[in-house]
Amino acid sequence: MQSPARLACSLVLILSAIPIAWSQAPQEKVDLETITRIRYEGFHNSKVTELASGLMDSIGERLTGSPNMKRANNWTRDKLTEMGLSNAHLEAWGPFGRGWANQYVNARLTSPDITPLIVYAKAWTPGTDGVVTGKCIRANIEEKKDFDKYRGKLAGMIVIFGPDAEVKPIVESPYKRLGDDDLAKIGEYQIPGERPPFRLAEMLRRRRFIKDLNQFFADEKVLAVIDHSRGTAGGGTVFVQSGGSYKPGETTTIPQLTMASEQWNRIARLLDQKKDATVELNVANTFYDDDPMQYDTIAEIPGTDKKDEVVMLGAHLDSWHAGTGATDNGAGSVVMMEAVRILKALDIKPRRTIRIGLWSGEEEGLLGSQGYVEQHFGSRPPMDDPNMKGIPTLLRREAGPVTVKPEQAKVSAYFNVDNGTGKIRGVYLQENEAVAPIFESWMKAFRDLGMTTLTMRNTGGTDHLSFDAVGIPGFQFIQDPIEYETRTHHSNMDVYDRLQPDDLKQMAVIVASFVYETAMRDQMMPRKPIEKPLPKESE
Repeated sequence: MQSPARLACSLVLILSAIPIAWSQAPQEKVDLETITRIRYEGFHNSKVTELASGLMDSIGERLTGSPNMKRANNWTRDKLTEMGLSNAHLEAWGPFGRGWANQYVNARLTSPDITPLIVYAKAWTPGTDGVVTGKCIRANIEEKKDFDKYRGKLAGMIVIFGPDAEVKPIVESPYKRLGDDDLAKIGEYQIPGERPPFRLAEMLRRRRFIKDLNQFFADEKVLAVIDHSRGTAGGGTVFVQSGGSYKPGETTTIPQLTMASEQWNRIARLLDQKKDATVELNVANTFYDDDPMQYDTIAEIPGTDKKDEVVMLGAHLDSWHAGTGATDNGAGSVVMMEAVRILKALDIKPRRTIRIGLWSGEEEGLLGSQGYVEQHFGSRPPMDDPNMKGIPTLLRREAGPVTVKPEQAKVSAYFNVDNGTGKIRGVYLQENEAVAPIFESWMKAFRDLGMTTLTMRNTGGTDHLSFDAVGIPGFQFIQDPIEYETRTHHSNMDVYDRLQPDDLKQMAVIVASFVYETAMRDQMMPRKPIEKPLPKESE
């Protein structure tokens, strides 16, 4: 996922900051007997580690469009069926574009000495078509005018690309739980600007530059491009994402890789000292063009007297490819699966239908959840910019007003988990103050599990935004960061061993309880207004 803010507020400050209206609101019903049963099932009979191993160990990485993503869709559909859910199926969205997977990478420094290198292929880039060896050359290109510095100098070379990599000593554990000081800040509501901080024009300019840069490397007949991992911790953790487009006709023709920062720095120092460095590469990648569509996994627990109304929970199932997508977002996926398993194991008969959605395409821009919401609940008009062709516009307020569909009125709420493996500490209310007294009542049963915080703040970067955009109450839970930003987020270390099993159990119990209470309420969840369109951005 794209990183949300990692702040929260202390229980003391939260309780003192709760508006009087919350305490004066009618007392929310809380089914403590059923919550007790949910807690027992979730803590004594948990299947969350079994689900996690099945997804992360037996399937592995789940890049959208890869064969493993299709395996994950089928596996989750079949598992949800085994749990007793109804109508478990895959829903198509798209067209997405080209699938991709890496089969093999081997890299070594061959001069001035022989050293194996830690590298990973960047998604949607080609392989080397066998073993290739080339001299390295340093290049740092930040804008198009920098092309002239390197024109005519790169043919047949391996480009050591980017600015210097900063690596700092590891002086403390990257593992972190939210303490009182951390929790003290998130309750301080930040008044938003007229525009969100993420600007479409800036994104499109960056996308055009990357396209031009890839074409420049192709025109210069570069052998391969190697950049370094982000961050300063190093230690063999490599953060790697895409190097090219998944859109047909826009695929880069140059192999691209990301290297561990310490090894990249060694080669860069040699080159800065005017010494030769030679690297041997053998990279095998495969593109898949058999099916341009991608799929979300959907299943339900049917409701009773209010079965036409729906409570949704979800997480994104896709991942990047260097690890096995454990904390991003296998954790969220298995927590949501465990939550519905708990409810089925207890033979819960919800008043409203409970529907789980496991989304693909989140890492490419919340594409799977946007596709689902556009098909069922509402959409915005298409945009004129050719760079937006085929891309959902639901989150782009400058595209125009939202047109809602009849199903939108039947969804009470959507709950999302996508902040790693850390336990739940509270809920981002997305500026929906009317739900605060409801959640405050439900949260009391979990204060002993560390859930103490409600905040009016928004949080971004994950699939609840697709639902929030069409006026459906959508919520992301606040979680302990653990090692998310420092070690696992989009890295080769995002693997099963980084999961915290007790935290996953806590999360599943809380999610199951919130979903249950939402499904059993007499009324739907309170809604806030749909945000108005924004004027079109200028370049």
